[in-house]
Amino acid sequence: MNDLSRRRILFGGAAVGAGALLTACTSNTPSENTQINANSGNNKNAEPGQKVVIGFSAPAADHGWVAAITNNAKAQAAAYQDVELRSVEAGADAAAQRAALSTLISQKPNVIVLLPHDGKELNAVGLQAMRAGIPVVNLDRAFPDRGAYRLQIKGDNFGMGLAAGAYIGEQMKAKGIANPVIGEIPGIDSLELTQERTRGFNEALAGYGFKVANRRPAEFTADTGQRAATELLQALPKIDALWNHDDDQGIGVLAAINQANRKEFLMVGGAGSKAAIQAIQADNSPLKATVTYSPSMASSAISLARLIGQGKGMADLVELQVPKEITLASETITKENAAQYSKLGF
Repeated sequence: MNDLSRRRILFGGAAVGAGALLTACTSNTPSENTQINANSGNNKNAEPGQKVVIGFSAPAADHGWVAAITNNAKAQAAAYQDVELRSVEAGADAAAQRAALSTLISQKPNVIVLLPHDGKELNAVGLQAMRAGIPVVNLDRAFPDRGAYRLQIKGDNFGMGLAAGAYIGEQMKAKGIANPVIGEIPGIDSLELTQERTRGFNEALAGYGFKVANRRPAEFTADTGQRAATELLQALPKIDALWNHDDDQGIGVLAAINQANRKEFLMVGGAGSKAAIQAIQADNSPLKATVTYSPSMASSAISLARLIGQGKGMADLVELQVPKEITLASETITKENAAQYSKLGF
């Protein structure tokens, strides 16, 4: 089971009690749609042009991050007069998504935007579409074969770790803490993305002469986040900083922190949920920052698919075509800039 299928719980407000947190924040209500520069200023690419039919497929929106992926894609497509979006159900697994995409390919859309259940298992479908002359925009979960996509746009897992480690390192340095006790709560340890996040975190901390004192994996859910945090807090009677990789599982992490009445440390989250951003703005819990892995990438994927379908390049680049690969930077959200990033929260 991959990261996306594990993400079940929306992150709740830090001020709510532990029991209420676990029950009140399991809603699958879609977040607000994120449209990015669809009709901005002097961008001539935003002006109506040749009609583009974009096929779209993503896993079922059974939780916040994937719900935002789908909502953002639909909203971005609706922002263009010259885009028709044909969305197909992804089904419960890779096999069902593969069948739905085969049907979509037979309809011959101009471009396909695809968030696969699993990149390796859907690689053959990407190749099928590309060989049929349909450019594929691979969203987030990479195909191993570069010939299976025209464009790959994804977040930066290693960069998330670097950003979290740099923030903690700077905060410890500013506080004059020479040998901080640092905890880490990753997601599913067997996933490559989790391993990349941890590698980035360790590399950033090493630059300050720091290292992780205790690490307890969770599974991208509130319940497992609470369990992992409880174990970590019991193992470390004093903590200076904590990185929780994922804002969805962070609801349980904060619940455990509240139950243990531990407030002596600062916490960094991961992904950039809307509720996490609001909690950072409220500044009434250990959560002081989160590092982004934004579902706004779906909005950008639709915009870029439109340009590919129209044979255009990106307005600010000299090259005549959209690039082959785009990795979004992981940015650090704090109280100082939270208002700026709130529109990207999911």
